[in-house]
Amino acid sequence: MLRRFISYYKPNLKLFITDMAAALVLSVADLFYPMITRSMLNDFIPNGRIRLLVVWAAALLFIYIIKTGLNYFVNYYGHIVGVRMQAQMRADIFDHLEKLPFSYFDNNKTGTIMSRITNDLMDISELAHHGPEDLFISAVLLVGSFVMMASINIALTLVVFASIPVMVLFAAKTRLRMSEAFTQTRVEIGEINAGLENSIAGIRVSKAYDSREYENAQFDIGNRRFVEARKRAYRVMAEFSCGTSFIGDFLQVVLYVTGGIFVYRGNINVGDFAAFILYINVFMNPIRRLIGFVEQYQNGMSGFKRYTEIMDAPIEEDDPGAALLENVRGDVAFEHVCFSYENNRRVLNDVSFTLEAGKTLALVGPSGGGKTTICHLIPRFYEIESGKITVDGRDIRTLTRASLRAAVGIVAQDVFLFNASIYDNIAYGTPGCTREQVEDAARRANIDEFIRDLPDGYDTIVGERGVKLSGGQKQRVSIARVFLKNPPILILDEATSALDNATELLIQQSLAELSKGRTVIVVAHRLSTIKNADEIIVITDDGIAERGDHEALLAAGGIYAELYKSQFRE
Repeated sequence: MLRRFISYYKPNLKLFITDMAAALVLSVADLFYPMITRSMLNDFIPNGRIRLLVVWAAALLFIYIIKTGLNYFVNYYGHIVGVRMQAQMRADIFDHLEKLPFSYFDNNKTGTIMSRITNDLMDISELAHHGPEDLFISAVLLVGSFVMMASINIALTLVVFASIPVMVLFAAKTRLRMSEAFTQTRVEIGEINAGLENSIAGIRVSKAYDSREYENAQFDIGNRRFVEARKRAYRVMAEFSCGTSFIGDFLQVVLYVTGGIFVYRGNINVGDFAAFILYINVFMNPIRRLIGFVEQYQNGMSGFKRYTEIMDAPIEEDDPGAALLENVRGDVAFEHVCFSYENNRRVLNDVSFTLEAGKTLALVGPSGGGKTTICHLIPRFYEIESGKITVDGRDIRTLTRASLRAAVGIVAQDVFLFNASIYDNIAYGTPGCTREQVEDAARRANIDEFIRDLPDGYDTIVGERGVKLSGGQKQRVSIARVFLKNPPILILDEATSALDNATELLIQQSLAELSKGRTVIVVAHRLSTIKNADEIIVITDDGIAERGDHEALLAAGGIYAELYKSQFRE
């Protein structure tokens, strides 16, 4: 996983190397001050060499000016590297999400996915910048301070560096606990985001049922779980931090005692001991950096692990040798198709039917029978267990998904509009279309006049999920979208069941125009809307129960006849 993380540095390798070079110079600059102090105490001040004292003070000031510029470079451009890597990861994960099948989104909450794209990637970005920099600076300072201290007194140096194995052992013992704790924290953040997304999306229902207290209670449950997870993470982090700090403080005590004995015995002079104490601070700085790095590493890598979980989710891939679906007539056939959703009972069992090009097939029956599932299987949103689905006699598994879906238009009951203009929503999915084509599609969907009466016309923003439009208006925008796409196969999945009678009549007129010359599959609850279908199939939990045209099914006196009479009585 670490190698995979490092691969994201490649596009920014030049800037990254420059940043590391600046960090190297910064680290080396920190090693000069104790040596200059040593010379001042041992030579310049006792021997009255004031001129050299001023020269080296000026040199030290010059070094600090250089450090200021380098610090600016590292802080600014180092973060730029992290941001670019974050942007690349975000682009990769978004592109990957677009390729994932419906089943992935059935099993994963939107808020959780969003958390991985936002919160997790932010921490990864911080690790990408500070991680290598902290490790590199720490290594340079540790090695540099060891060399400098060894040149002063090797015995005292070994006493100081004897603490490093103890720190490493202590860090190794707490690393696994920290990893688990920080990963759990990310899970809880994802759950909170999922709950927020769900509550905000359903705010109108919440207000309608005056459920503020219930929503607050549900949010409080997730919030408390997050606090507990965070407390566990910080408990381990506190143990690590205070443990390493104690080791460092204990080292200071050992140094003062040992150094004092060395000075008393004449093994080291006061100037060298003062320089040694300054180098201890240089030595402790990388230790503190490493303590901070451990927390940052656990944060970043736990986020990267969750990032890779999405990136490793299998995408929709065309079968080897998949061909384009071209010159589509619109013949559709199901041959002994069986299908089940994940971990659920079988929805379709040995379903077979044939629909000729230009004909209309209606699917009716109780909820849960598989009507919408059939609609989702034609554009291959899900994979069937057995059997075969063909378009123009060709198994859809031998076709590219893009060309297959280009041939299918869907108008569903639950219309989704993007938070964009009406124009953009109609044009969605038909790149390169002209404004005249968009307006023509709107006219054919009987919504052009309404759009032109709006203050901003086609540039009117419809709001999130099209909230600024009525149900009928949203439906007609979606119909205009399909008019523009102009597919040979049309699926109408209860497209008017949520509308009032007057609005339904207008929509039906638009749908009748849309259906001309196309192969049409209609899922209908109101049976009066499908009387003219070429064939009607009644689907129950046991599969296809009846089939035929409207008159034949009424004459048979079966399920369809009972449903029709029931609606007529209503």
